[in-house]
Amino acid sequence: MSDFTLDHVNDMYVDVLREIGNIGAGNATTAIAQMLGSRLNMQVPNVKLMEASQLGGAICDEEETVVGIFLEVCNDISGSMMFLMRMDSAHVIVNKLMMRDPEYNEPFDEMDLSALKEIGNIIAASYLSALSTLTNLRIQPSVPYIAVDMAAAILSVPAIQFGQYGDNALFIETEFGDDVKMQGYFILMPEQDSYSKILSSLGITM
Repeated sequence: MSDFTLDHVNDMYVDVLREIGNIGAGNATTAIAQMLGSRLNMQVPNVKLMEASQLGGAICDEEETVVGIFLEVCNDISGSMMFLMRMDSAHVIVNKLMMRDPEYNEPFDEMDLSALKEIGNIIAASYLSALSTLTNLRIQPSVPYIAVDMAAAILSVPAIQFGQYGDNALFIETEFGDDVKMQGYFILMPEQDSYSKILSSLGITM
């Protein structure tokens, strides 16, 4: 088994991760804009490697309620990923999709959660497609799972799981929207053996 973890990452790999973030965020914004039937602008995403234990604080207060979509990743690489949104952004995008009053702020019903799951699935697929294109690896997401809970509770999943592979996770923060901006947070957690596959496919030797 390879002993490579994100603790050993070099500058070239970080640049590649940023490019994945740029392409993935652009593809996701285009897909969501088509779903909403409106024009959306995207800011350049913030891409970084971060300790799994610090993920909660990077998004919001750990006691704040967020929406989290979790998927498993399989085929040429394996692991898991999450896409998270704060509640204000989640309400904005659901209200746009449902053509509701922008100020509507009632708890999400089953239809709302289904819409959020589909939005998360589209965004996750956009990032994985970018990674697949750059690496020429086959990457397939599973059926997504959705949760609405405190950030600390939702992020305990990647913190525990990723602790098996290294101290850092790939963290991508994006902002997109029209007159109202929405924030989203993408976390990728490949299993240890998948790192060497990704690096090798990119022509990077350690």
